[in-house]
Amino acid sequence: MELLRFEGVGFTYPEAEQKALDELTFSMGEGEFLVVCGASGCGKTTLLRMAKPQMQPAGKFAGDIYYKNKPLQEFDEQISAFRIGYVQQNPDNQIVTDTVWHELAFGLENAALPVQTIRRRVSEMASFFGMETLFHRKTCELSGGQKQMLNLASVMVMNPELLLLDEPTSMLDPLAASNLLQMVHKINRELGVAVLLCEHRLEEVFLMADRVLLMENGKKKALKTPQKLAEMLSFSMEEENNEHTSRIYEGLPAAVRIFKELKKRGIYDSGKPLPLTIRDGRLALAEVLTDRCNRQSDMKYSGTRKADKKDSHIVLRAKEVWFRYERSGVDILRSLDLSLYKGEMFALLGGNGAGKSTLLKILTGIIKERRGRVIREKGERIAMLPQSPQVLFQYDTVWEELLESAGQDVERAKEMAEFLELSDKISMHPYDLSGGEMQRAALGKLLLLDAKILLLDEPTKGLDAYLKKKLAGLLKKLTQGGIAILLVTHDLEFAAAYADRCGLLFDGQVISEGEPHAFFAGNRFYTTAANQIAGNEIPEAITCEEVVRAVLSHMEI
Repeated sequence: MELLRFEGVGFTYPEAEQKALDELTFSMGEGEFLVVCGASGCGKTTLLRMAKPQMQPAGKFAGDIYYKNKPLQEFDEQISAFRIGYVQQNPDNQIVTDTVWHELAFGLENAALPVQTIRRRVSEMASFFGMETLFHRKTCELSGGQKQMLNLASVMVMNPELLLLDEPTSMLDPLAASNLLQMVHKINRELGVAVLLCEHRLEEVFLMADRVLLMENGKKKALKTPQKLAEMLSFSMEEENNEHTSRIYEGLPAAVRIFKELKKRGIYDSGKPLPLTIRDGRLALAEVLTDRCNRQSDMKYSGTRKADKKDSHIVLRAKEVWFRYERSGVDILRSLDLSLYKGEMFALLGGNGAGKSTLLKILTGIIKERRGRVIREKGERIAMLPQSPQVLFQYDTVWEELLESAGQDVERAKEMAEFLELSDKISMHPYDLSGGEMQRAALGKLLLLDAKILLLDEPTKGLDAYLKKKLAGLLKKLTQGGIAILLVTHDLEFAAAYADRCGLLFDGQVISEGEPHAFFAGNRFYTTAANQIAGNEIPEAITCEEVVRAVLSHMEI
């Protein structure tokens, strides 16, 4: 049975020059898992918000939305609140109470359900999510992954029939993201709840989906199974050379991108379907190497970046830094040492709650270390992109924000807006932007300040693969000009492809650091999908391009 249907839906935000949704028509069935993907700003978040009456934004609306063949606007507010659940991108934006048990009960209490019913539902959902040990914890003490899992549980306790998720893993570390997505998959398969999920990182959700909705400029570009969409995008890359297609293609699972290139060169059988999973990619690579390559010599990829800093100049250093938020609390950082060199991009990784954002605040002087020292290069300007970009905005339009950071230089502000693909958004309020657009606007403000030391907290959050590559090009250009960049990220692929050095923050210390190939190669879990596919055959390869180049260089002549 059909659950949700959009018919010719159009939507334009106030004062926006372009439609966020344009004649959008699609439907999904009961119990279906539908993934929505597309370039940043293509309308994914707007689509989700239109499907949830309580989240619908102000603006000009056209078309019809049906839920179980009944117009969505005809549903009672409480009924739609129960039947359609919504999980936002930022875990902190959805939590409203101070304890886990109260957060689980909050929606049911507001619906005035009997106390006994509330207790039964809350205990049932806490057990389903394995939250018994967290039940009496304060929500402020939870990690980002635990908060997002709590948000999901708080929605599920309402017994929805449709679950809407707007890039729910964008602020989570790889393990927390995987756990959350596996829980969403379990909810779909075991409880029969339909899932409509927006995501840029397709490596895992692509495999869970029944179908994938590809959007372009607010319109439906395609609605296909994951396998058929992968084949379509790979074929379109060859035939059309379409920029939008290439943007989406870059976000496809690593196995698809590797074997599309090998198929293009006649190394992978053109009659075989492209592998989608890491397992299938690993098996297919072993088969290709057995059939096509000379395997008498070791398969190796040789490619390192500037990691030797003995003769470089340190511009920022943390020396034996200790920090805790409360006098009697647990130490977040313990005798931490970290050096940032002029002209390098250092990627700092680690789990949610490891202390990465806390360290950035200490390095900028926002909070003071309890013990140890922070040594900054004298006279060098330092700027920081926080995890929540909203805190940087103080004006009513994107243009005013960029112009202020550019020192009222109209040309510089205009160039930054064009570079970040925000030219058609400059008249909008920053809070009306999508998550990815808001991130780009905040980045633009920061980059216009001309600081010599940049501290970036999750700068790739909400960006599609194309914009990540574009951002990497800009950051590389800055480092070549002597600017030092400390990048806190959960994006392993970005760190592997573009960082000069990587470090892991664990148990209050940077326990491991090094050039990306040395840092990622050989890891079982904390590594890239490309390395997981090729690790047995080409241990040093950590990107899709490196895997392809290694195979090509070892082909039999």
